[in-house]
Amino acid sequence: MDTNIDFKNIWKQQTSKKPNIEELLNTLKKFKNENLRKLILANLLLIATSLCIAFIWYRYQPQLISTKIGIVLVILAMVIFLLAYNRMFMIFYKIDNTQSNSDYLQNLYRVKNKQKFMQTTMLNIYFMMLFLGICLYMYEYASKMSSVYAILTYAVTLLWIAFNWFYIRPKTIKKQQGKIDGLINKFEEINNQLKEI
Repeated sequence: MDTNIDFKNIWKQQTSKKPNIEELLNTLKKFKNENLRKLILANLLLIATSLCIAFIWYRYQPQLISTKIGIVLVILAMVIFLLAYNRMFMIFYKIDNTQSNSDYLQNLYRVKNKQKFMQTTMLNIYFMMLFLGICLYMYEYASKMSSVYAILTYAVTLLWIAFNWFYIRPKTIKKQQGKIDGLINKFEEINNQLKEI
């Protein structure tokens, strides 16, 4: 079966109620551009953060090995996350208006699978390394504080990490999944209707 059929023309010839194909392609284009912007922004922010952390190490010369290990873990967490996240660039880049419906669907399935990998495996690794790195980094400075301030500092930091892990992360994942699932459902609907012609 020829998967590169001109579904736009066939779609226009149908008389039954259907989603607007141009609107769907515009939604796909917005989805692609939004994700490319997020990818570029994540790169800029995490690289800038890593450079700032490296500068802090160079400028303030921490004394304890735990602080140095903490810094390395935090930077390594960001580098590992970016290496995995940047693999999505080519998937998004390949999506264009010249593809067949099945190509759109295949690319959207790839995006969904890669997003799931990023949302589970990579975010788990990232948060664990970040959590451990921050705790190790803070030890040198917390040990110079009074017990009350040290506990308060750790508590506030851990609450912030927990807030991101239990509230922000699930909310972001749900939003990402909703967008990709919505696009996939619409393209699957088109594919199914084309098969019936």
